[in-house]
Amino acid sequence: MQRLYDFLRRHPTGVDTFWAVILFGLSGLNVVTLHGVTGHIGALVRGMAVSAALCVVVALRRRFPEPMLLLALATGLAQLVLDVETTVADFALLVIAYTVAAVGARWASRLALAVSLCAALLAQLRWPAVHSSFLGQAAVAVFQTVPFALAWVLGDSVRTRRAYFAQLEERATRLEKEREAQSKVAVAAERARIARELHDVVAHNVSVMVVQADGAAYVLDAAPDQAKNALETISSTGRQALAEMRRLLGVLRTGEHRESGEYVPQPDVEQIDDLVEQCRGSGLPVDFKVEGTPRPLPSGVELTAYRIVQEALTNTRKHGGPDAGASVRLVYFDDGLGLLVEDDGKGAPHELYEEGGADGRGHGLIGMRERVGMVGGTLDAGPRPGGGFRISALLPLKPAH
Repeated sequence: MQRLYDFLRRHPTGVDTFWAVILFGLSGLNVVTLHGVTGHIGALVRGMAVSAALCVVVALRRRFPEPMLLLALATGLAQLVLDVETTVADFALLVIAYTVAAVGARWASRLALAVSLCAALLAQLRWPAVHSSFLGQAAVAVFQTVPFALAWVLGDSVRTRRAYFAQLEERATRLEKEREAQSKVAVAAERARIARELHDVVAHNVSVMVVQADGAAYVLDAAPDQAKNALETISSTGRQALAEMRRLLGVLRTGEHRESGEYVPQPDVEQIDDLVEQCRGSGLPVDFKVEGTPRPLPSGVELTAYRIVQEALTNTRKHGGPDAGASVRLVYFDDGLGLLVEDDGKGAPHELYEEGGADGRGHGLIGMRERVGMVGGTLDAGPRPGGGFRISALLPLKPAH
């Protein structure tokens, strides 16, 4: 049964043609009944011709609604002029009025409504009921107009309902596209966050390990104790890097920060002192000062401050030269946290802070700007007037909107 229903839905013109054939047969019987088999041949021909035209309207109504409306109007006028009384085939006028109101153009729908309201009246005037008063004929005309009006109203209601559902489908499609776009933006933001975390963890700790390894290789024979200390620093730095990598991977797997077990908490401002000591142990002189009254800060601001200092000191080791020194200043303001990291080394290559990562370089500064932007702060990075490099940032304590 479902297959038959699906087949009929896929072939609407075939279904309409079937009903048109049935209607033509009934109309032919009606015409013969009115005029008789041996009646006037001209009346029979005219009646059958009108019936055939109206049945064509039924057969092709959904494929060509507007042309079939015009054909129905022309046939109706011919029926009036040729004095062909109404038959079963005139049911096609109801069908085309419904069809045009449901799927036709607006002008065709309005025209169908106007004709539907006049059809019964014209038929009553052309073929008045015998022995009936004026009021009786008027009542019959009104009664016959009701089906035409109902057919048009039903078709217009179907049009409105289809338009409503089409609007709902369009809205659902648009919302789905918006959700997909938001998902892509969220994925891109998460990828950028992961890239920043990996860069900060790997770049800093690996640079410390490289510096210590080079130093250990240089003094291995002349000063075994210093080489041993350098190897211990490499070991502790590697363990710290692994711990931070586990913390990052744990966040990615669980979606939350775990402060127990194998994962470590995110670094904060208090751990900057340990970071500075680690850099001093790797051979980079660092002057660290805190101004203002330390107080708890939002976790995003604390992590951003730590990563900025970490990346700035990493860049000093990588680009400042063997004799470079650095200074770190944390300033607590009433409405924010200020950071100033300077070094007196050779300075960073020009493309790192101007071209923003040309040839795979400068991703640390890009990450800094992204981090500061996420908390609504400002960052300035560039060479110092007297030589070296300077990074200054202001992180507001209120979240960015």
